[in-house]
Amino acid sequence: MLQTLSQPWPWYIAGPLIGLIVPALLLLGNKSFGVSANLRHICAACLPANIPFFSYDWKKESWNLFFIAGIAIGAFLATYGLANPQPIQVHPALVRELGGYGIHDYSNIIPQELFNFSSLLSIHGFIIIAIGGFLVGFGTRYAGGCTSGHAIMGLATLQWPSLVATCCFMAGGFFMANVILPFILQL
Repeated sequence: MLQTLSQPWPWYIAGPLIGLIVPALLLLGNKSFGVSANLRHICAACLPANIPFFSYDWKKESWNLFFIAGIAIGAFLATYGLANPQPIQVHPALVRELGGYGIHDYSNIIPQELFNFSSLLSIHGFIIIAIGGFLVGFGTRYAGGCTSGHAIMGLATLQWPSLVATCCFMAGGFFMANVILPFILQL
């Protein structure tokens, strides 16, 4: 059993399992799936200020906070209990491309040359981590939800704004990976 859990699952198993979350949440409690709203719930619970955006009954959404806690616990268990001892496999073409930018360490899930504290103090690290993080947060708020909420829940419930948001997420991701990121890595 642990061997099965520690291996990547094929799309035709993982995809339907993720997809079944939508009807399960709707049937069991008329709940919507999404991750980004949890930050709002946490702020509403922790900030005593009378900010109108955070003035609502967050306790009705407390189930979602348990969902986020489950994600954190699951990530911890997967990292430390179900870690695959095999080295991370990176396609040779990607290794060549990233090698041109000085990225050679694939011992972790993310390249250590980009994502570390000292990198944050460099211009490309600051752009990727700080400005990129701000833009992701701004885009999530502007789009009215994150990729999981729109692409999984919104598309499953046939919401037109979610289709538009998901297409924009994908187009933005392609543009970032193929145009902006190579430019930033050359700085």
